[in-house]
Parts: sequence; C-alpha cells; structure tokens
Amino acid sequence: MHKISVSLSGHQTSVSLEQEFFELLKKFAGEQKTSVAAIIQQIDAMRKPGTNLSSETRIWILKQILKTSK
Repeated sequence: MHKISVSLSGHQTSVSLEQEFFELLKKFAGEQKTSVAAIIQQIDAMRKPGTNLSSETRIWILKQILKTSK
C-alpha cells in the first residue's frame, strides 16, 4: 500500500492505494500536467458525501483507463 497525504479544504487527509494504482495516478497526473494532490482534490470535490476517498480514487483511475482504451 502507498499512502498519499494531501490537504483538502484546509485539513490533512490521506489516501491509501495499492502501488499499481499509485503508479497509474502518477502517470495520469503527468499526462494532465498536474499533481497527484490536485487530482485527489478534484476527486474529493466530485464525490458523494460518505463515500471513501481511496475507493473513489480507484474508480477515477479505472474510468481514465477505460477512456484511453476506446
């Protein structure tokens, strides 16, 4: 597991991802010319209340993979 610490709305939180997901997140951040933290902030802003940020991040990564495979 890889733990990513980010500041969201002025408070520190962390996202735990398997190494493979973390590598993909870094890849997508590079392609979008942004940071991993910025992507996680976007995911946090879009997620429904009560959903797990780590899970939502994995789903976001999966959606990116599906977009690029079309």
